[in-house]
Amino acid sequence: MEWKDRILIIAAAVGGTMAQILGGWDAALQVLICFMGADYMTGLGTGLFRRSGKTESGGLSSQAGFRGLVRKCAMLVLVLLGALLDRATGNSCIRDGICLFLIANEGLSILENLGLMGVPYPRFLRNILEALKDKGDSPKGATQPKEKGR
Repeated sequence: MEWKDRILIIAAAVGGTMAQILGGWDAALQVLICFMGADYMTGLGTGLFRRSGKTESGGLSSQAGFRGLVRKCAMLVLVLLGALLDRATGNSCIRDGICLFLIANEGLSILENLGLMGVPYPRFLRNILEALKDKGDSPKGATQPKEKGR
């Protein structure tokens, strides 16, 4: 077996295991991973355009890039916590809510990065992502507390 095949087998095993640990390779996790990658890439783009708010010069920074990767890993830990809580409670709303919230956050960050690069986008896209963020903030079936006097 060639080294390339071994690497592919190891990558598939690690990827499959991670997907299972994170609650399954469903649409929510797939979209979140894609949005995380797009956010990282558009963040690099803002650095290339020298529009990044992460450095004084607005350019690329290895430290900012590393912090971004650590932040993405922390997001996956949050998804893991949601998946574990779902298993403990016997439902699936916690992980899904976390995924929706993170997808919306990543989407809004992508739009912000695109704006910094001068790429126009339709306003309704921001509205959809803001609504999704609100939806992810309250799990399925959860009711919002009523204000006093109503």
